[in-house]
Amino acid sequence: MSTYKIEAGTAQHIGSRPQQNDRVALFTAPKAPGYVLAVLADGISGGATGSEQVLHTAKTLFDEYRASETVSLPRLEELLREIAHDVHQILVMDPRTGASEPQSSMVLMVLTPDRQAAWAVVGDSRLYRFDHKECVGRSGDAEYVAHLMETEKLPEESARKHRQAKLLNNVLGNKHREPFVVFGVQENLKAGDAFLLCSDGLWSYFADVELASVIAKKSPREAAEMLINKARERAQGKGDNCSMAIIKLVAPPKEEVNYTVQKMRKAI
Repeated sequence: MSTYKIEAGTAQHIGSRPQQNDRVALFTAPKAPGYVLAVLADGISGGATGSEQVLHTAKTLFDEYRASETVSLPRLEELLREIAHDVHQILVMDPRTGASEPQSSMVLMVLTPDRQAAWAVVGDSRLYRFDHKECVGRSGDAEYVAHLMETEKLPEESARKHRQAKLLNNVLGNKHREPFVVFGVQENLKAGDAFLLCSDGLWSYFADVELASVIAKKSPREAAEMLINKARERAQGKGDNCSMAIIKLVAPPKEEVNYTVQKMRKAI
């Protein structure tokens, strides 16, 4: 049983770009009560085609997800990997080529009714994990760099230097290679835990401790407004699309006990 309630919200700003290519959403599963899916995608090329496809595929497969009697983390990993695989295949088969080739980063996170979170990340959009005012983890380049060192036999310096090259770019829709999906889980969730899914138009302007502090102190709506305003200020008119989903686990309000004292009538 959960010992917390969920406070969540999404927010976006176009930044200094001509159009908004990020997409972000929160979904519930009609066939899996108590499950929540957060989705964030950043359309890297081809406009919003890639990010729109992430949202569409994620919702379609999550709508069909059926909960079993006990939560299965391997099944959730399979679901998240399936979403990434299907989006990638659809984008790769898109007839457009060249500069308009649709590509997208992706962050997915599922909360279960058994105090668990499971996530999958492709590309440079990020997932942060907080315990009150402390950042206890975030996605990044380390796993992909290690993957390049192992599979491409590149030395670490070369892997870090070339990870953004066209041939090595880790995104959905890259026709040169399959996406590398980073999967993770957290169990025994509790009040005070929080998650942030965001595009690079947000995280590139903040230290981990800044994000942790704002999200711990504010409601998701207030935190999103503050972070967007500060990102815009720091971007100095050159900011990218800025998008986020904030999920906070908070203690449920205590029920007030209301005793009504009445005078007892004396029995005769």
